[in-house]
Amino acid sequence: MMSTDLEEKNGKINNSLRVDFHCHTTCSDGHLTPSEIIDRASNYQIDQIAITDHDTISAISIAQQHIAEQQLKIRLVSGIEFSTMWQNFEIHVVGLNIDCNSPELLALIKSQQEGREQRALLMAEKLAKAGFENCYQDAKLLAKGGSITRSHFARVLFNRGVVSTLQKAFDKYIGKGNRAYVKPLWCSLDEAIEVIAKAGGHSVIAHPKKYDLSTKWLRRLINDFKQANGHAMEVVSGQRNDQQRDFLIELCNEYHLEASVGSDFHFPNRWSDLGKNLALPENTSVVWQHWN
Repeated sequence: MMSTDLEEKNGKINNSLRVDFHCHTTCSDGHLTPSEIIDRASNYQIDQIAITDHDTISAISIAQQHIAEQQLKIRLVSGIEFSTMWQNFEIHVVGLNIDCNSPELLALIKSQQEGREQRALLMAEKLAKAGFENCYQDAKLLAKGGSITRSHFARVLFNRGVVSTLQKAFDKYIGKGNRAYVKPLWCSLDEAIEVIAKAGGHSVIAHPKKYDLSTKWLRRLINDFKQANGHAMEVVSGQRNDQQRDFLIELCNEYHLEASVGSDFHFPNRWSDLGKNLALPENTSVVWQHWN
């Protein structure tokens, strides 16, 4: 969908920019390479994009080089998505406009990657006990040198015909409370926010409606996030309706947070795509105003 279509459907895009500040590449659990992501975004006339792979910044330099070589006009915002633990919930925090050479950032990435590797090995052991051998090796092949995530294990089970959809792999085997689930070893919410700040970036609560939190618990999360000096919250993605968007914007205003938008794009599908349906009402306070 082109930007003019978005403007006609949802109103003028905030700041007259078409942006997407949450997507993934093959460096974590996305299906497109960093260069392919940039080409797709450029073809869709996206002005600014952030690659926010899980606990890694490996894609950033590749994407920057591709932009320079192809002399593309698109602006790449350096990003990352940290998995964190808060009140026994796994909460994702996006860091935007970060310094990829920050020592504190690199140290946290190393710690998170070690936790991912340990979790992947333990998950593979549990899957083997359930009768599915060599899942780690297959997941590693799918990751193509990137971070191994639960999504890779879901794809392994799907490719083997064990489950009919990727979601059923979570529902039956690797989701919380199931036989192959392994509790993650992530950093705290506060630590991720602090490290993003030390890297000169802005922290964002990713996809707040995905956590199955009641409104009461969502407010607790936002309050703790704000108290830890968090900056913004994703208020719209490709699968959020206007009512949900407006409610999240109200919460941003109430807690003095800025708004961010992101498709959380992993692969092309009919429900979401880069830059799709990410328009905001005019006069919304947005996180990207800091680097425009």
